[in-house]
Amino acid sequence: MRRSAIVSFTAAMLLSLGAEAAASCEGLRRAPGGVVVQVSDGDTLTLDSGLVVRLIGTQAPKLPLGREGFVAWPLASEAKAALEDLTLGRQVTLGYGGEEVDRYERALAHIFVETEEGDPVWAQGHMIETGLARVYSFPDNRQCLDQLFSRESRARAERLGIWDDPYYSVRAADRPGELLGHVGDYELVEGRVLLADRRGSRLYLNFGRYWKEDFTVVIEAPALRLFAQAGLDPLALEGALVRIRGWVDEWDGPRIEVTHPEQIEVLARS
Repeated sequence: MRRSAIVSFTAAMLLSLGAEAAASCEGLRRAPGGVVVQVSDGDTLTLDSGLVVRLIGTQAPKLPLGREGFVAWPLASEAKAALEDLTLGRQVTLGYGGEEVDRYERALAHIFVETEEGDPVWAQGHMIETGLARVYSFPDNRQCLDQLFSRESRARAERLGIWDDPYYSVRAADRPGELLGHVGDYELVEGRVLLADRRGSRLYLNFGRYWKEDFTVVIEAPALRLFAQAGLDPLALEGALVRIRGWVDEWDGPRIEVTHPEQIEVLARS
C-alpha cells in the first residue's frame, strides 16, 4: 500500500515540478544523456549507452545490491520505485557541476528528465522534495545544494517519506551516548556550538563541556581552505545553533568530520 501510494504521488508531482524544478539547478555543463534502461536504487540509474549515473547531491535509502549481510534501509524499495516511475524508459539530459566520474567509473551528474509536456524534471529536486532522498554532498561537487536544502526542509517539515521514519530522525548533539549507537552511519545532528577552537591546522566545534565524551565536529586544513574561499569563518559559529550532516565516527566520543562548508547549516545565531 505504501509503495503504491508513493509511486502515485510521484506521478502526480511530475507536472507541478516541471519547469520550476528544472530551472532551479542552473550553471551546469549540460551533456547528452540517453534513455534510462535500468534503475538500481533511489540514486543510481543506467542509460542505454551503458553509462551508469550516480545522482550527485542526493543519498537515497540504500539497498543491499549484492552486499552480503547488508540490511536494506527503510523505504529503499519505495525510493527505487519512485525513481523508476520518474525516469525509466525516458530520455534524460546530464548536468555536471564538479567532479564528473567517481572511482567506480559512474558519471556524477544531475539528471533532467524529458516529459511529454515539454518541461524537464530535475530528478534530484524531485527525489528530495518527495522525501525519498536527502542532501548528500562532496567537497568537489557542490552545485545546486542551496536548492536541494530548501526542498529537503519542506519535505522534513511535512514529514514526507523518510522524514516520517525514526531511522532518519535528526539526532541531538547533546546526547552523545545515543550518537555512539550510530557510529558508521550518515546522520543529521543538531545542537548549539559550546566552543569553537583552532589547534594548529585543525578546528574543533565542541557541543559539550567534556570533549573526550561529547559530540565534536572536526574541520581539517583542506576543508578550512574551502571555508576561507567562501568567506566563512567556523570560529564564528561559537554559540550558534547548527545542523551538521556527515558520517559519525568515534574518537574521544562521537564526532563528524566536516570536509566542506555545506555540511553545516546555521539554524540560529547566539
